[in-house]
Amino acid sequence: MSTLLLFLPPRSRLRALGRAAPAAADVPRTDVLREYDYVLTPDGRQITAEGRATAASLPAADSVVAIAGESDVSWRRVELPRAGRQMRAALAGKLEEALLDDPDTLHFALEPDALGGDTAWVAVTSRSWLAGHLAQLEAAQVFIERVAPLSWPDALARGHFFEANGDAQDGGVSLRWSHTEGVATLPLGGGLARQFFPPGLVHAAQWTATPGVATAAERWLGTTVSVQTPGQRALSVVDSAWNLRQFELAPRARGVRALRLVHRALMRKPWQPVRWGIAALLLVQLLGLNLWAWHQHREVAARREAVTTTLTSAFPEVRAILDAPVQMQKQLDLLRASAGSVGEQDLEALLAAAATAWPADRPPAEALAFEPGRLTVSAQGWAQAQIDNFRTQLRSDGWQLDSSEGKLTLSRASMQGRT
Repeated sequence: MSTLLLFLPPRSRLRALGRAAPAAADVPRTDVLREYDYVLTPDGRQITAEGRATAASLPAADSVVAIAGESDVSWRRVELPRAGRQMRAALAGKLEEALLDDPDTLHFALEPDALGGDTAWVAVTSRSWLAGHLAQLEAAQVFIERVAPLSWPDALARGHFFEANGDAQDGGVSLRWSHTEGVATLPLGGGLARQFFPPGLVHAAQWTATPGVATAAERWLGTTVSVQTPGQRALSVVDSAWNLRQFELAPRARGVRALRLVHRALMRKPWQPVRWGIAALLLVQLLGLNLWAWHQHREVAARREAVTTTLTSAFPEVRAILDAPVQMQKQLDLLRASAGSVGEQDLEALLAAAATAWPADRPPAEALAFEPGRLTVSAQGWAQAQIDNFRTQLRSDGWQLDSSEGKLTLSRASMQGRT
């Protein structure tokens, strides 16, 4: 399943002479064709395309994940209140004193699988900045399934060196440090960064660097680092469980889009065992149905062969077998007729059945009509209760009675209608 990774442009920072940019600058203008850096990966391991394009000209993919700038996300560790649907408001009240901005202007996101009462990490970013980019992308029919950070607090300590302010010298290199106690950005110039890394910690962490600062990073660190381009580093968010689209910025999906999102979720790597299991189950079911159908076909064929064999052995004069049960019945009727026996289709059998069930309070039939297998008598003067009782008596002996237009017609009940 292909995934398109979009790098959200960082928020505006302080301008020259220390004047802050106006808050409106954080909100992308919808009338401006803003460009986004992107990475396209088919499997979360390889990169098939990367570049920069406007929202309307981005390449198509099965899933789209936006990556928030690392300097635009801060982290707070708190004991989550048991607030249920009011979690967002409860977080704003709990973090109000620790935040520099008004909580109403900020967006909060909980770490994966966090519940009320747990001590968990909360990602904090600008609501207007993030909502503006999501709205601009969705206006261009680019639907963001997930917003993920590039680094987050984790038990596995990670350090990433990158170029700051266009200078690859030690003073222009910064370190993004993430570990179990949080996330921080440290400049390599000066002694602040050195205080964070005792010798033992250097070998216990995972170190990466962009190509332009790898040499400076290794000189400062005293050990080798893995070289990663921004695109290669972005691949780590594909399998990340972090999603900043929560609370008021949670995706709203309806109809076909909702089905598409469910499909994308099921196609993720964590669901691969489930997909294999479902495919195996369907294959076993299909194989089982085919085997059962083949078995049933063999049984039907064997029974037909047995009936045909019985017919040919009992009546050798029958050469062409078209419908063995019907042909056998005809042969039996011929034998019975030649022997002078009474059959179920004869007048005698029908009269005997009618006489056995005839109501005691009814006189003999005034008129009757016969055709092979059917006896019709007049129903003039019969009450409905008498007809029902007559029908019940006949049904118990395997006969059926039809009543219409003042006539009662007696015939042998079909095999499907017998109880």
